Amino acid sequence: MAKFNRSRLTGALSAVRSRSTPTARTHEGAPGYARGPKSELFLLAVSNMVGEQTFYEGADERDERFRTLAGQVALDDPDWTARMIGWLRADAGMRSAAVVAAAEGVRARLAERRAGGNRPMIAAALRRADEPGELLAYWHGRYGRALPQPVKRGVADAVRRLYGERSLIKYDGGDFRFGDVIELTHPRPRTPWQGDLFRHAIDRRHGRGGDIPASLATLRARAELLALPVDERRALLDRPDAERVLADAGMTWESLAGWIQGPLSAAFWERIIPSMGYFALLRNLRNFDQAGVSDEVAARVAERLGDREQVARSRVLPMRFLAAYRAAASLRWAWPLQRALDASLANVPALPGRTLVLVDRSGSMFGRLSARSDLTSADAAAVFGAALALRAEHADLVQFGTGHAPVPFRRRESALKVVERFGSLGGTNTAQAVRDNYRGHDRVVIVTDEQAWWGSRGEEPTRAVPQQVPVYTWNLVGVLDDSAHRGRPERRLAVLNRCAHGPAARTPGRGRFPPPATDLDEPTDSLHSPTNR
Repeated sequence: MAKFNRSRLTGALSAVRSRSTPTARTHEGAPGYARGPKSELFLLAVSNMVGEQTFYEGADERDERFRTLAGQVALDDPDWTARMIGWLRADAGMRSAAVVAAAEGVRARLAERRAGGNRPMIAAALRRADEPGELLAYWHGRYGRALPQPVKRGVADAVRRLYGERSLIKYDGGDFRFGDVIELTHPRPRTPWQGDLFRHAIDRRHGRGGDIPASLATLRARAELLALPVDERRALLDRPDAERVLADAGMTWESLAGWIQGPLSAAFWERIIPSMGYFALLRNLRNFDQAGVSDEVAARVAERLGDREQVARSRVLPMRFLAAYRAAASLRWAWPLQRALDASLANVPALPGRTLVLVDRSGSMFGRLSARSDLTSADAAAVFGAALALRAEHADLVQFGTGHAPVPFRRRESALKVVERFGSLGGTNTAQAVRDNYRGHDRVVIVTDEQAWWGSRGEEPTRAVPQQVPVYTWNLVGVLDDSAHRGRPERRLAVLNRCAHGPAARTPGRGRFPPPATDLDEPTDSLHSPTNR
């Protein structure tokens, strides 16, 4: 028997690592394999909406697990944690999870008197102007009003970077307003006008912001608009310079709706649409239809929605396009939304050869992603499974639960159309779906929450796949203990995640975090973590 001239596995080594022997049971009774702390934190972070329950975990239990992991990993490897938090916020788009991870990581390090690396961990989580106040509200809610110096300085770094006139207009609200954040953290202004802004934010917080400095032209223009009598405001929308006047005053559609104090007419929308951001357009398609905006204006909106560069800059997650598609009242948005979703999935790899894509449609996948959304993990699985199949050279797309069934699709078809063909299939018999559908494919991809049934013909769901064939598990929920172990010499599995749906982050001097999904069949270095190299 040959020892060296043997078929070698060419798939990627999983970035997510777990034990080689079962340590527990999944929630459905199959053997469960505990993951390492970094792997556990990473998987939970990319699926954790904070304060939201899932099918198998209550909100409090899930949040406590996340807090504990963030503290543990920050103690073990603060550099890795800071890079993960930065990627989580900037590229994965997970705002609340990044704030919690940063706060809990720094809290754990300070409790152990660990210096260095704490300030940048805080700053890495803050990318939007309302987030410094969000982090302070979280800290005060859990640990009281005393702010350690690394927290103050990290928040102050973000304030200097994020606070401007337009952000003050849009985000100065909540229990911790801009003035509160500035007074608590004492940021040093970058320019004289920012110093004026800081002083004005403090003054208006204390009810004395009537005199606006001359350097703050946008706030002064806004004050002039707010001073107009209510019965004269709607007439402004009919002026030829209305778009410029509204833009100069930093009016968002939300603030304009409150200012107008009346029904949101077609004229209202047509004046504010040119200054609306991408996500705001996406959220208001139904409102545009109900107000009766003109076909000319709708065509301009459709052009922006379908523009690949604008999709990339927006960092809108693919699921948002599915939500907009379902909510839109008019078919005129269908084509641009299809183009937008396809553009947002551009980083999904075009896999060569034959690929088996298995999409979990069991009951546990139909839990909502958050209390404020009607979208489910099953929706996410269908979108990403369809995208993989559509971009692959040759793919078999199969949905599974208690049983399984093929999902038909055509090349160059929109993922939105393919998603409509998925159904609900009961339990989680992953092993049978693999056994019945694997036919010599070059790879197998499973999109799931990894809570497989105990199989009557084998404990390992992918046992039917030859050892030299890579199997990739795409975990969408991050539940504790998975049904397939990673890191075994004879089988390498990769966990795909949100890095497949947006540009992979490049941290200066650090390379990418995490490995891009295009590394599916290439070697990877396990999240660039020194302990896993």
